[in-house]
Amino acid sequence: MSKPSVQTFGRKRNAVAVAYCKQGSGLVKINGSPIELVEPEPLRIKTFEPILLLGQERFSGVDIRIRVKGGGYTAQIYAIRQALAKALVAYTQKYQDEATKNEIKTILLSYDRTLLVSDPRRCEPKKF
Repeated sequence: MSKPSVQTFGRKRNAVAVAYCKQGSGLVKINGSPIELVEPEPLRIKTFEPILLLGQERFSGVDIRIRVKGGGYTAQIYAIRQALAKALVAYTQKYQDEATKNEIKTILLSYDRTLLVSDPRRCEPKKF
């Protein structure tokens, strides 16, 4: 039987990040490189927000691999952080308990709603 895993996504404008979360040892990779090497550096703290809010110990039991495509680098950072947060919530709901999931959701939503809820705004076509 395969390891317990979930797949979630995060969106911001044209950027889409897909997170694959499975049982593991606390690895977080983005497009194959560690989360510590995310560029641009001033926005790196944004990708760490879910980890900083919930604490490293919640992420220690899971490996998360994120693929991100499209959009600009700022939109990609926001898509990554949303995918990361949603992956942990989905994994907790599926393989742990509902109370822990609700606790995680409350922490994330009280900080920033966009960590779990996508921004519906999209670019409107030009009218000449």
